[in-house]
Amino acid sequence: MHLTADTLNHLPRGQRVNLVNSLSGFKSANLVGTCSDSGEENLAMVGSCFHLGADPALMGMIMRPHSVERHSLEYLAATGVYTLNQVHEDILKAAHQTSARYPREISEFSATGLTPSYLPAFQAPFVEEARIKLGMVVIETQTLAVNDTVLVIGAIEHILLPDNTVESDGFVNIERAGTVALSGLDSYHRSQSIGRLSYAKPDKPTHWLHDNAT
Repeated sequence: MHLTADTLNHLPRGQRVNLVNSLSGFKSANLVGTCSDSGEENLAMVGSCFHLGADPALMGMIMRPHSVERHSLEYLAATGVYTLNQVHEDILKAAHQTSARYPREISEFSATGLTPSYLPAFQAPFVEEARIKLGMVVIETQTLAVNDTVLVIGAIEHILLPDNTVESDGFVNIERAGTVALSGLDSYHRSQSIGRLSYAKPDKPTHWLHDNAT
């Protein structure tokens, strides 16, 4: 099959959206928790979070255009904080349900049965049932001229995760937390690690640090 940009433009919108959203492969599935200055809680599924830097510890996130009400974007811009909560299989259906377009006065926490939890002096709610959770501080937002999506750059302020997911060298084993992957808009996947490879150097062959296939 060979599809061109012209082919894509002539596909029915739903088919085009599903196809293009699937092309990037596996993505992270995170619940973004926010709270307005007046106390309205919001929770939304986002599949566009990515590592941006380790020193300082930064993550990026792409939000849809603000052409309609985007409660998460509005609240994090106003308060300067938000949370990222990795989705695992036990909360998957509830997490996916947060993508429904609820009115402002209805909290996705209440609508889906997920539980908000807070740290002192941090306004954004975490998902109590999540196992790996990040408390984020907004560093910068940019509206991208190409399609009006919004890039949110956040600094990691808090990390909450099970002790047994952190290996001796600092590597976080997300499979031990049951974290799922997302492809497209609605397909979720369990992962199986192949193994970890050594740091690549031009004068040394790559070798397995830990091979899960053997």
